[in-house]
Amino acid sequence: MHLGVRFFRRLRIAGVLAFGLAIGAAATAQSVAPVFAQAGSGIVVEGNRRVEADTVRAYFKRGPGGRLGPVEIDEGVKGLYATGLFQDVRVSQAGGRFVVHVLENPVINRVAFEGNHKMKDEQLANEVQSKPRGTLSRAIVQSDVQRLVELYRRTGRYEITVEPKYIELPNDRVDLVFEIKEGGKVGIKEINFVGNKSISSYRLKDVIKTSESGLLSFLSTTDVYDADRIEADRDLLRRFYLKRGFIDVRIVAAIGEYDPSRKGFVVTFTIEEGQQYNVGTVEVQSNVRGLEPGAVRSMVQLSQGDTFNSEAVEKSIEDMTIEAARRGFSFASVRVRADRREEARAVNLVFLVDEGSRIYIERINIRGNSRTRDYVIRREFDVSEGDAYNRALVNRAERRLKNLNFFKTVKITDEPGSAPDRVVLNVDVEEMSTGEFSISGGYSTADGMIGEISVAERNLLGLGLYAKVGAQYGERVRGFDVSFVDPYFLDYRVALGVDLFIKQTLASDYQSYDSSTAGGNIRLGFALREDLSLQLRYSAYQTELKLPEYLDNCRDATRYPVPPGSWCYKDGEASLPVRMAIANGPVFTSLVGYTLSYNTLDNTNNPTMGWIANLSQDFAGVGGDVNFIRSTFDIRKYQEVFPDVVGVVRGQAGHVASWGGQQLRMIDNFQMGPNLVRGFETAGIGPRDLTPNSTQDALGGSLYWGASVELQTPLFFVPKDVGLKFAVFADAGSLWDYQGPTRWKVTGERVIVGDSNLVRTSVGAGLVWESPFGPLRFDYAVPLTKESYDRVQEFRFSGGTKF
Repeated sequence: MHLGVRFFRRLRIAGVLAFGLAIGAAATAQSVAPVFAQAGSGIVVEGNRRVEADTVRAYFKRGPGGRLGPVEIDEGVKGLYATGLFQDVRVSQAGGRFVVHVLENPVINRVAFEGNHKMKDEQLANEVQSKPRGTLSRAIVQSDVQRLVELYRRTGRYEITVEPKYIELPNDRVDLVFEIKEGGKVGIKEINFVGNKSISSYRLKDVIKTSESGLLSFLSTTDVYDADRIEADRDLLRRFYLKRGFIDVRIVAAIGEYDPSRKGFVVTFTIEEGQQYNVGTVEVQSNVRGLEPGAVRSMVQLSQGDTFNSEAVEKSIEDMTIEAARRGFSFASVRVRADRREEARAVNLVFLVDEGSRIYIERINIRGNSRTRDYVIRREFDVSEGDAYNRALVNRAERRLKNLNFFKTVKITDEPGSAPDRVVLNVDVEEMSTGEFSISGGYSTADGMIGEISVAERNLLGLGLYAKVGAQYGERVRGFDVSFVDPYFLDYRVALGVDLFIKQTLASDYQSYDSSTAGGNIRLGFALREDLSLQLRYSAYQTELKLPEYLDNCRDATRYPVPPGSWCYKDGEASLPVRMAIANGPVFTSLVGYTLSYNTLDNTNNPTMGWIANLSQDFAGVGGDVNFIRSTFDIRKYQEVFPDVVGVVRGQAGHVASWGGQQLRMIDNFQMGPNLVRGFETAGIGPRDLTPNSTQDALGGSLYWGASVELQTPLFFVPKDVGLKFAVFADAGSLWDYQGPTRWKVTGERVIVGDSNLVRTSVGAGLVWESPFGPLRFDYAVPLTKESYDRVQEFRFSGGTKF
């Protein structure tokens, strides 16, 4: 019974509480609901000066039932802040109405920069979003501060600080001043490589674009930390290893860390090299009906036993695809299957030729070229709208565009066309400056001091033409030249070049006479392959020899019973062939010729592997005063024989002979010296006038050969950015068989010629400096074998500079 009473008491209390809560909730609902209803019926805007009240009201959108609830009010306030027009927005209720109190941002009177010395005001103004006559937004100002900081950091100034200052002015205006403390340049103090066992860190530093800060850092920006450049360096390292057979290479990490104690960055590349592989068997299989494997087999650039080279594999695929297209199989695609044999460290390669998808190019869009004409870009493509889509040809076009050196970046992408079998190519380019103005100077033991000034344009008027005007003036050499090249003559991939030149060489210790040459060349260049080119040329020039005043005595004709003329000289006369050439007057030479060039160097400026060979022939006698045939050959092989030690083997040879019953002129013979065997002076080797009391000029020879071996290695104790290398070398060669005049009937004189095919040899050492100002070289060579009449010059220096 007691339990039942307690139960009913509790039930009664709960009912009273529930009834009270229900009444309270109803009362609350009746008091709150009218607020939102009334607030939604009218909005009052206060504090606005430039912004219309209706504009502010427009940001408060009514919700369900036409009311403004908490959600709608919050969205309206956020929207007003997002405009950047207001410093403060507050919402309240007054007199049953909804009130929006706003405080407008002031208007910017001017934007100024203080403390900036390394960057101009115009450059900084282009970076910030805050502009004069615009509304001041503190959020945008903070964003501008960050943009300025990033801009300075991209130039290596990581200690940069930017502080905005606001100067209040009447009429709700303000001056915005960015106070800048630029700080010093923070460069990359050290670049480390971890995990590289087969290739030295010194060599890998040549592969990447990023460099360490050093003595010459003020000439470049590659020593500035740039995350994008570091990422690109990872790809360069990977490609470098793949090109050398390390097919499992991984660039695990590339990290840049700021070291406060050194006030610079330390960049570390972590590498997993893996094993180096050679090429095993090489096969070509064709699944395209009518296309035999042998038809494209010659395009493969790798053979069994070669070091695996991913670049050669890619080039083989490209060449095979293009050859198949040339034979009428436009949709053929080539892929490679690599079967690894780990125990033998070899890779068997199978090139598979399949029938690809039938896709056509619907359109080629050119974007980003404001100066370069569209057709200059389009002509680098071997395909056009309506042709079969061939990715190998597109890749080749992209490579050609990059090699033009007209653009900072080139990227070709594709997107679906208007039909499943159509594709659109988008060519995005970013143009760069193509004009060049240079002043250069240098010194060599052969030519003395020399200076040059030139103006060149690689992309004349955006037409893809090349033009250059240059002038040289020095102690012994002076000249002027003009060059013009149209790389697509008559819309064919044939380069037309025109050159005009004037050159004067003064008498020196190497020759007793002055020579003046004026003329021009017309040349046509053909790219037979990417590594093979042919140049045809026609040259016409006039050459005149004169004696310096200290040798000329034509005012006294008592020496010979002939009228005064150009063969009258003081005692210690010029060599007989020289005097005969002067007496004959100016000579006009007209010749045609060609040069066949083969080049597989990995780097034109600083090669470490590859071949370069040139075969040239000239046929003089197409009109003119002289007839001769001249042939020359020069070949070099570069190979890394030890880590960071590059070997260079060079061979050269030449022959010149007259025809048509003419005698070869002295100046048409070859003149050789350190260009053949180091340790000898200019024109110091070969046939020479040994007649007593003559100037004993070098007469030159009609035959020569030369060979040299050289080893180059960097000086590890010198900072890498100096670019200094040490070289040792051995040279051998000979110049002989003088074919010029030896007797002059006018005077009855004969010349005594020293002429021998003795092999001249020398050994020596040198310093090679690939400086930012131009290549410099210092050589000291000691001749081991020579003729008694050869002239020795053990030390030789040559170089130049541009600034």
